[in-house]
Amino acid sequence: MSSLPFFSRRRFLEQCGTGFGSLALTGLLAHEGAFAAQQGAANAAPELGDGALFREFHHPPKAKRVVQLFMAGAASHLDLWDYKPELEKYHGQPSDFGERVETFQDGLGPWMKSPFAFQRYGECGKHLSEVVAPLGACVDDMAFIHNMVGKTGVHSQATYLQATGNQLPGFPGMGCWISYALGSLNDNLPTFVVLPDRRGFASNGPKNWHSAFLPAQHQGTMIRPGTERPIADLFPPDVPEITSSSEQAGLELLTSLNRRHQEQRESDSRLEARIRSYELAARMQLSAPEAMDLSQEPEHIMRLYGLDHGQTSWPTEINEGEETDYFGRKCLVARRLLERGVRFVQIWSGNDNGFPRRNWDSHENIERDHRPLAVGMARGAAALLQDLKQRGMLEDTIVLWTTEFGRMPSSQGGVGRDHNPYCFTNWLAGGGVRGGVTYGESDQWGFKPLDRNNPTLVYDVHATILHLLGIDFRRLSFRHDGLDRRLTDVHGHVIHDLI
Repeated sequence: MSSLPFFSRRRFLEQCGTGFGSLALTGLLAHEGAFAAQQGAANAAPELGDGALFREFHHPPKAKRVVQLFMAGAASHLDLWDYKPELEKYHGQPSDFGERVETFQDGLGPWMKSPFAFQRYGECGKHLSEVVAPLGACVDDMAFIHNMVGKTGVHSQATYLQATGNQLPGFPGMGCWISYALGSLNDNLPTFVVLPDRRGFASNGPKNWHSAFLPAQHQGTMIRPGTERPIADLFPPDVPEITSSSEQAGLELLTSLNRRHQEQRESDSRLEARIRSYELAARMQLSAPEAMDLSQEPEHIMRLYGLDHGQTSWPTEINEGEETDYFGRKCLVARRLLERGVRFVQIWSGNDNGFPRRNWDSHENIERDHRPLAVGMARGAAALLQDLKQRGMLEDTIVLWTTEFGRMPSSQGGVGRDHNPYCFTNWLAGGGVRGGVTYGESDQWGFKPLDRNNPTLVYDVHATILHLLGIDFRRLSFRHDGLDRRLTDVHGHVIHDLI
């Protein structure tokens, strides 16, 4: 004992205080990412966030965030990505599929070539349509899947299937599952953000990103860039009766009442989610306006996204300039959200049925309806890919382009196309995806997969994305109604050829 150092009471308390304080400081600094310089670049190692289901990844991840570009109304693969010389050769001749074909409407007119010219791009030599030409600079980073198959030609069910993995209502969106599995990377912003079309919702509306039976805080948060109030109800009304102190007092009272109510209903997650949403909204009042403020972007970035035009009004007819502005704006906001820690961003193009068309459901006229939508989408998507790449973010960000189904190679009304759930296209880029490749071909007409016994299903795409995020898709489940529910239901396999 005589060899031990002597500690006075003052020295003992000083040592204890410093020790516990250091532990607390270490935790805070680690949480804020202050050790990123010592541990490598912040983007180099994907991480699990607060509230994550898993305590560790199932396998080393290649990505940590996802952007889904969803074309509502069914974009035509034949007029954007899937070049078919046979349609040019037999254009105008009676369509003969060699089998009985069921269409959604009367879409079995003559074969119809694309009204848009195709040409090769990139080192991979991928054919792209003229209306998506801006993506020609990115094709060597993109992987195309041309043998996607759906289950139905009904918009609402097909949209559910692509968005939630199930064609019936009542199932969580893919972003909800990823939020549930991996948690948040930023306490001050939502984990899952949805940027809807400005004209209205696609089929099913918010049910496409609803949390369903998952804890309610994992549902998507809607943000509408370019509008007067991008986030609804984030700030109180601008009236004299509401001051900062009265608002704070009201929130404290509301929190107290909510907690008392929750103690009596511990099994109901909805109130807990509502409390969390209020707490998140309070933090977002500081962080969200900064994330949405495009005035901080340099001129060359605004030009890249097609936002340097200076226009404040647009014609009433659908037009390329307006589509470029609105889709490009959402893509730029998506990049800003991603670099601030949002896990999953879903960008929608097109609203539900209406006329004149403001979605991709081009029964009447492919050239008239697809051109402005496609030009705007391609400019924004290409800018997003290039911007992420130049910032070193594409390597751990998955970009997925999809739609609910494709369109027929035969014509409808001479210049339109009917629904085709038998074959359509998805593409992916970044986040561990092999670029410059095509996986799965369609047949000579683009009507069905070339190999009909081995189509690609949405479950396979979802399984592959989860795999790239470090998640075994078979182990991500939630017990509901006596069943272990999964994003991929009981289906799916990882498409290793794309990794």
